[in-house]
Amino acid sequence: MAGKIATRAAYGKALVEFAEKYPELVVLDADLAMATMTKDFRAAYPDRFFDCGIAENNMTGIAAGMAASGLKPFTNTFAIFAAGRSYEQVRNSIGYPHLNVKVVGSHGGVSVGEDGATHQCTEDLALMRQIPEMTVVCPCDGHEMRLAVEALLNYDGPAYLRLARPATEIFTDELEGYKFELGKGVTIADGSDVTIIATGIMVGMARQARELLAAEGISVRVIDMHTIKPLDEELVLKAARETGAIVTSEEASVLGGLGGAVAELLAENCPVPVLRHGVNDSFGRSGTAAAVLEYFGLTAEGLAEKCRKAVSMKK
Repeated sequence: MAGKIATRAAYGKALVEFAEKYPELVVLDADLAMATMTKDFRAAYPDRFFDCGIAENNMTGIAAGMAASGLKPFTNTFAIFAAGRSYEQVRNSIGYPHLNVKVVGSHGGVSVGEDGATHQCTEDLALMRQIPEMTVVCPCDGHEMRLAVEALLNYDGPAYLRLARPATEIFTDELEGYKFELGKGVTIADGSDVTIIATGIMVGMARQARELLAAEGISVRVIDMHTIKPLDEELVLKAARETGAIVTSEEASVLGGLGGAVAELLAENCPVPVLRHGVNDSFGRSGTAAAVLEYFGLTAEGLAEKCRKAVSMKK
């Protein structure tokens, strides 16, 4: 599976791939099938595809009814609408009754680029993490996304799945011993001086940062935390005890998402230096994906600098 693909594109392919195996799967979209990549499912299974128009709240309620009837609905729109506009409906119509709906937020984070600040949702991971018993998943590449889709099809309960817009390198399919399991992080590379715990496209950045720091004699452990909730507490605590410093990295706000989850756990159980790498209490900016990521320091060098600081803070 070498090459590059956007996780949103890999998601669209996975829906089609698994449709025959899971006949209860139905797909709902809010007039964005060309962008969310549900268009292929629409073409292949028109009787199981429902375009709800620009009415995300209604779509959420319809999906709740379908789940209560035994179907496995996946709702699709941009993250800013899935987690933002429809928060109340997701919370009360899906989360509270613990219905088997998968809420899919495409175009998450600032790498949405030219769509601008209004559409660059950095709050979704924190918002969805706050809903009781809501599973929150953010795969790092196309291979992991495919596995996440099937895992969610086999999971009975509400979940939020975040998709990214830009194409990124596929690498998890070549990792020896790699296994995807909801609620379990993956150690991408071992290290002894500091651990980067990353999610989504920042996992690829973490691999690059590790190479930069290796040239300086700093040994970096990299963990792919594809499931932000439930957090793999055992893996986080092990990394904190063994490396003594943690840097979290996410293409999202540092408030309440992966960084918040890790910091909360370690503050109560294993206090070590923790630095959060992400968007610092700010709205997005309009520009190319690369330019906006650079503006916010969401680069390999920006992440490497956080690691240098974390190492310097160790006792």
